[in-house]
Amino acid sequence: MPAIPESSNESAGGAAANDYDTFGEAYAAETENSLINAYYTRPAILDLAGDVAGRRILDAGCGAGPLFAALRDRGAIVTGFDSSTTMVELARRRLGPDAALHVADLADPLPFPDGAFDDVIVALVLHYLEDWTGPLAELRRVLRPGGRLIIAVNHPVIVKLLHPEADYFATVRWSEEYTFSGQQAVLTYWHRPLHAMTDAFTSAGFRTAVISEPPPAPGARDLFPDELGDRSAFLCFLFFVLEAV
Repeated sequence: MPAIPESSNESAGGAAANDYDTFGEAYAAETENSLINAYYTRPAILDLAGDVAGRRILDAGCGAGPLFAALRDRGAIVTGFDSSTTMVELARRRLGPDAALHVADLADPLPFPDGAFDDVIVALVLHYLEDWTGPLAELRRVLRPGGRLIIAVNHPVIVKLLHPEADYFATVRWSEEYTFSGQQAVLTYWHRPLHAMTDAFTSAGFRTAVISEPPPAPGARDLFPDELGDRSAFLCFLFFVLEAV
């Protein structure tokens, strides 16, 4: 495994990290039916969201739109945004020209009015950011009082499993190299310990209602026997349901 790198915007090979405009199409193809995305993250988010019919939902970091599509199929009124133009273009191909899609960055003020949404879903986005203060404040602003923020992030134990030398209690930047549909990519994350996550949620005006470490979706073991073996669950992401107070 690569060592935890010094703070930089580039990998050792010079490729920009988290550059979804470059590898977004390959990423979307790779993750469309993958274990981690299609049979773990998306089913877990949908289970936590429950009955969404008629609810106004913001898909923050919508990527190519698979979660947006699933929520819309369940009767939700969905808006999505992503910082990658490539990903938004892929989402529009999937969802159609009338889908409410925007290019926007969670690190910046969001182009939505106060209290515009009943739920906000942020799946596999926050762990790319060092500072959660501004993003969480914006997500709280666009939620109505009592609305829900549903989050999936890297499980905080992962950095210690991959990099035993890392300080679990520090906010630590680390990178991994991946191959998506044959294309090389670098993803760079910010690890933070569990207590730092929950403290940030509380400071932003949220109450933690659920912390979940779900099993994969039914049928996953039949499709991915080599990856799952006889395990009933695995450590990968951590899921939260927060309530705006």
